[in-house]
Amino acid sequence: SLEVLPSKLYLNPDFLSKFEGDSFAAAFARIECHYFTNKGFFESEDWILKNVDKIRGIPTVIVQGRYDVVCPCTTAWDLHKAFPEAEFHMIPDAGHSASEPGTRHHLIDATDSFRPSA
Repeated sequence: SLEVLPSKLYLNPDFLSKFEGDSFAAAFARIECHYFTNKGFFESEDWILKNVDKIRGIPTVIVQGRYDVVCPCTTAWDLHKAFPEAEFHMIPDAGHSASEPGTRHHLIDATDSFRPSA
């Protein structure tokens, strides 16, 4: 369960209990190692920034937890500077997890905004 500690700003025991057990820890470690070993499947660390023109026409919302230590907020800010058309939300009371209340709220709003109007 140590792997998930940096993902949330406010931990709760129920959340942590989901990550206990050797089988989950092994599966989680395999997935992480697969991505880390393959550099996230990008040609370079700054591939998205170098290729932002390829996605410039796609409606985009960047939602970033202020206290995310897994993906530091400087990376989201650098993307927003290179892609100012993207809507940007820095969530003041969130870490990495999409389940943090403020992050979840903005992700749902973003998803709803992409829904075609009837």
